[in-house]
Amino acid sequence: MTRTRKHTPWRRLGAALSLAMLGACAPSFAQAPAAIDNSALAQPAFRAHTATYGLVYRLPKDVMDVMEAKITTPLQQHLVRLNLGAEAQTFNLPHVTVVHIHSADPSTPQKMLKALPALPPVLDGVVLKNFYTTEAAKDAGHPWWLDLGIVKTGKAYEDMMSFNTRATAAFAPLRDGPLPRVTGPVFAKMGDAGKDLVRTVGVSGVNVMKDGKELRSHNPHNTLVYSMARFTPQVQADMNQVAAEFNKVLPDGMTTSFQNVSIVELAFSGNVLREFYRINLADGSAVDVSTGQKVR
Repeated sequence: MTRTRKHTPWRRLGAALSLAMLGACAPSFAQAPAAIDNSALAQPAFRAHTATYGLVYRLPKDVMDVMEAKITTPLQQHLVRLNLGAEAQTFNLPHVTVVHIHSADPSTPQKMLKALPALPPVLDGVVLKNFYTTEAAKDAGHPWWLDLGIVKTGKAYEDMMSFNTRATAAFAPLRDGPLPRVTGPVFAKMGDAGKDLVRTVGVSGVNVMKDGKELRSHNPHNTLVYSMARFTPQVQADMNQVAAEFNKVLPDGMTTSFQNVSIVELAFSGNVLREFYRINLADGSAVDVSTGQKVR
């Protein structure tokens, strides 16, 4: 999911060398292409949503089995109890986001497949842990989410972060403007760094190269609840209690492996509606999910 959050900088010679290579090949976003329209950022309301496309890791079966056994039913019960009926019924293909862009061009998924940057290796040892609530921007009112975080240490996490930098550079030029959910009241409440990302790459919460250095604000996570209800103090307190309950249910989280990455379409709040292409991280091959035909 693409959100404005605080994150910890990382280190080491190997990372520095890879960053230098990224800096050499990453395009500059100082000047947006003429087709990109940032005028919505001056408006008080959210930009109208046409289509959001993204690159995501679909949650593997071992994680989904645990979620279905321990989290899904009580979560639905809590949402009904709290009168969050729309949230209880929201369709979503469970995933961890790499990057999202907005474009009215229906051929964008094909363009994304063509522009796909160097893939990470299979991500072994990904640890999903810690349920928490978050807003698109503090005090913006909405949207807000209930998320399951990813532990920010280890090779898999570092590979995810490096891939986010490459994917952001590759896909940002395909956008037609900012992601609608980071415009209007959300953009108005963002800090300077978040606003700069929205202007230059169309989203917040992603990694970019600037002056030869990698700036990391990406926060990989899985979202369980998507909401456009007002994030009042009472709603926040109620959902924080739900998160605390789930953290007791899964105190050690879940360790898994991400074998694939998928090009998908998403709704305004970031829930995945459908999958177009699934790319194998082991060999780089890709299939059209609707037909099962190999396309790469």
